[in-house]
Parts: sequence; C-alpha cells; structure tokens
Amino acid sequence: MTQVTVRAPAKINLHLGVGGLRPDGKHALATVYQAVGLYDDVTVVEAADWSVGLTEPIDGVPLDEANIAIRAGRAITAHHGLDRAARITIAKGIPVMGGMAGGSADAAATLLALDRLWDLQTPDDDLLRIAGTLGSDVPFALLGGTALGTGHGEIVTPVEDNSSVWWVVVLSDEGLSTPAVYGHFDELAPDAPAEPPTPDALIEALGHGYTDEIGDLLANDLWPAARDLRPDLVDIEVQLRSRAPDGVLLSGSGPTLLVLHEDVEEARATVADLTAEGHRCTLAPGPVAGAHVVTYA
Repeated sequence: MTQVTVRAPAKINLHLGVGGLRPDGKHALATVYQAVGLYDDVTVVEAADWSVGLTEPIDGVPLDEANIAIRAGRAITAHHGLDRAARITIAKGIPVMGGMAGGSADAAATLLALDRLWDLQTPDDDLLRIAGTLGSDVPFALLGGTALGTGHGEIVTPVEDNSSVWWVVVLSDEGLSTPAVYGHFDELAPDAPAEPPTPDALIEALGHGYTDEIGDLLANDLWPAARDLRPDLVDIEVQLRSRAPDGVLLSGSGPTLLVLHEDVEEARATVADLTAEGHRCTLAPGPVAGAHVVTYA
C-alpha cells in the first residue's frame, strides 16, 4: 500500500465529572464518552520527513510539529523502533476548538492509518496505550461507541448503549480555550473531590436505551466555568431549552452546545429553525464507530 485514509469521529461527553487539580497538573475525570457522526479523514503517505496539511485552510490548526497528528506518527514509529516518516493530510469535518476532540480524532486516525500503511500489526492494547500518552480523548477516538473514561479520561471501558439518538450541534464562531475553562473551574470549585463519582444512573439508562432518562442525566462540571467565560452561551442555552428537547448539553469544555432528540424529524426541524434564526448548526447521530479505515491505495 502507498496510501491509507482513516476516518475518526467527534466525541461528546454525556457526563463530565471533574476532580480537583492534581499535583501533576491534571484532573481526575469520570466521564461518559459518546462518538457522534461528525468526522475527520486522515490520509497518510510515506515521505522522507514528517509533515501535515489540510485539504482546506482552517484557522487554529497548526501545520508544524505542534500538530498532534505528527506527535502520533512519531509515537508509533518510536514504539516500533522505526526510522520512517509520512505526509499527513487532514480533511476536517469536526469543529475546531469546539470541545469535540477533533485533534484527538486526528491523532487516533494517524495511529491507525500508519499501522495499516506499514503493516505494523500493533496490538489493540498497545495502540490504546500509545494513544493515552498523546491526550485524554485519543484512546476513545480509537474505540468509539460509548465508553466510561476514568483516570484523566484516557482509561476507556466500553459501556452498553442501546440508545439511538440525534444531536443538533450548535456551533460557535469563537473558540473557547480548554486550559482556560479548566483553570476557571479550579477557581470556582476549589473543594472539588479528588475522584469524581461514576455516573451509574446514566450508564444504566444507556443500557436500557431510555432517551428521556439519558436527557435528564446529562451533566458537565465545566458548564459554570464556560458560562462565566462566555456569557453569550447562557442566552443560547435558554433559547435551546425553551424548545423542550430531550436534553441540552455543553460539549466538553465548549463552546459547542448540543441538543438531544430521539426523533430525527424533530432534530431536522430544530436545525431548520435555528438556522433561520442565524445559528450555525448541523446534525449528528450517536453513537457511531471509532476510527476505521475507509480507503487503501
């Protein structure tokens, strides 16, 4: 093979429980991830040196060694003791700086694509361990579906999920810095527990596939910090809740907002109404599969 393309999904956090700041500068998390149908496609081709590019220019995506996709490439070659490199091309479909882990999806897709390009046959457990060194959300982007994330989010355990839902993804023209949101969380919650509790009720509702219960149990400990940093999100949240959907949620550290619907026609109507009111939004099903190969050449 000379070229491989891997598709990886966006993630949302149906529950994001955040512990207090640890001495290592990280936070313990108890989160329930769900992969949703917005995707980045990553194509890799062997090259003399590492490089990364986009199919279309997008502000906020580094095109140098700071890009997590190159870090992923270097990590998997180091794991196998290889002196090889690749050109990485990313087609972005996941919002940038929207709290939906687009960079993590790119890293996961790069790991899988290079493994297939060079026929490395990396065991799944090793891929997950490598992914965990790159970022909290990267292992889940490999796994997909719905999963419980513990540690600082990198330890993922699949969760039975019999729901089939539609998310209206309400985008923002301005990003929200993840470090800034976590920093403000630390200011607002100085007594946060070291280990946040596992959301057992939500996990049970997912197993039953009860959308109403799932909607009632959506939670995000970063919401107060995001509201303070971006007061405009408060008005949008009120507007979204007034439509009486099955649930409303902040995606990760924001600023993307999510509206839960069980019925796809109701979800499409919400997209149409919000678009008419001047919002940028799209529709995404959940849960969906994790990173997977879409083309070989």
